[in-house]
Amino acid sequence: MEPRIDLSKYAQDAQKSLYALEKYIATCGLDHKLIHLLKMRASQINGCAYCIDMHSKDARALGETEQRLYELNAWRETPFYSDRERAALEWTESLTLVSQTHVPDETYEAVKKHFSEKEIVDLSIIAGLINIWNRLTYGIAWRFPLAPFQEPTSRSKPLPLDRSLIVK
Repeated sequence: MEPRIDLSKYAQDAQKSLYALEKYIATCGLDHKLIHLLKMRASQINGCAYCIDMHSKDARALGETEQRLYELNAWRETPFYSDRERAALEWTESLTLVSQTHVPDETYEAVKKHFSEKEIVDLSIIAGLINIWNRLTYGIAWRFPLAPFQEPTSRSKPLPLDRSLIVK
């Protein structure tokens, strides 16, 4: 399926802002494997195959296990995630589904046990940003078919889709 709109032609200043947020997230101090798990989980909820594909590959390249990636959709029922990761996943889900959850106090109290205020803000930026990417990707831009499967390569941080848009 072809893209509905060539996103690179429009809203370039807005895209630069999104890439600047990606750059911030990459250097905010949160574990990069956790960042990809959170992006992947929000993308699962939103049904964005492109982002699920990208973040699962990026997580694998950073050493994330197949088992944890396969079980991410059922993280509550598995023993594979730490309490800290569970709190971050719950926070991300609650923000992704904000119209249904209204981000209850219990969810905030759970995340507050494992993350500083700065980290909670960073988690919120991650959730908000991946939800924007999911909507752009799912709605107008990148569509299947994805590139054929390739073994992941190692890299130390997430890479943006178009490096030319990164704010320097």
